[in-house]
Amino acid sequence: MRDRFGRDINYLRISLTDRCNLRCEYCMPEDGIKNKIPHCDMLSLEELYEITEAFVSLGINKIRFTGGEPLVREGAVDLIKRVNALEGVREVTLTTNGILLDDYLDELLDAGVKRLNISLDTLDPVKYMEITRGGDIARVLKAIGNAKAKGIKPIKINTVLIGGFNDDEIPKLVGMTRDGGVDVRFIELMPIGEAAGFARSRFISNEEILRRIPELVEVDRDDPSSPATYYKLPEGKGKVGLINPISCKFCTNCNRVRLTATGKLKLCLHSNREIDLKKVLRNGENLEKAISEAILTKEEEHHLEDQKYITRNMNQIGG
Repeated sequence: MRDRFGRDINYLRISLTDRCNLRCEYCMPEDGIKNKIPHCDMLSLEELYEITEAFVSLGINKIRFTGGEPLVREGAVDLIKRVNALEGVREVTLTTNGILLDDYLDELLDAGVKRLNISLDTLDPVKYMEITRGGDIARVLKAIGNAKAKGIKPIKINTVLIGGFNDDEIPKLVGMTRDGGVDVRFIELMPIGEAAGFARSRFISNEEILRRIPELVEVDRDDPSSPATYYKLPEGKGKVGLINPISCKFCTNCNRVRLTATGKLKLCLHSNREIDLKKVLRNGENLEKAISEAILTKEEEHHLEDQKYITRNMNQIGG
């Protein structure tokens, strides 16, 4: 499935829910979601499967399940297993904060999940509790250890770089990549949704990592569509990824689209424009036709309406 700029769109990120069991400062309001989406406005698991099936029939072969926190959605693992069984699906992955991961690890492996992305912004228990507003890092670290023991490799740790909060932990986080069981990816703080004001004072470029760890050596990307530029420590087996959505766009090789839990298709993370596939589905219209037509309107690059970043919080989009 190609867009009008010749990019092969083969990657779908699906938000199973906007709910989360953490309240990270840059992602969600402290008191949680004020205006919760009515149940009837959410896609049912069967509807999520039907829309996913349509995407796969058009050439999507890589699917990532996200949230909010996807594991708080009842029936999430069963849906993942069904989607993984679709003919044409090459890879099913999961992004999670890791709090519930250990509870579902065996089931996820049985469902076909072979790769994990775990959001982790600090290795300090007190700071973790602070940034997540109450999270227990011990549960996350236990899940990472057990996932490594069960052969999930590599585990990708996604770390949002926050000035004055975790930039002093850069050497320790990079050090996690030495044994090859973990890749760490640093992501620049994006000024969208809840983080719009937060990011202005806490933004720090990923260039700071290269300045502080000058021995990092750039390595070739396994996947040219990956948004990360990868490096390794001289004796390291794992990789250090830098994702620079603000200081360096990677639109030329963009191969992904996003589906929200309410059935909105987002063609560009940095645009408020959305296509309502839930309406298409519930009206009995042709899903494949609607998706194909939508793909042809995908933006060439980050599209900022009135030069402003999107107003939706990350938990509502699926990352």
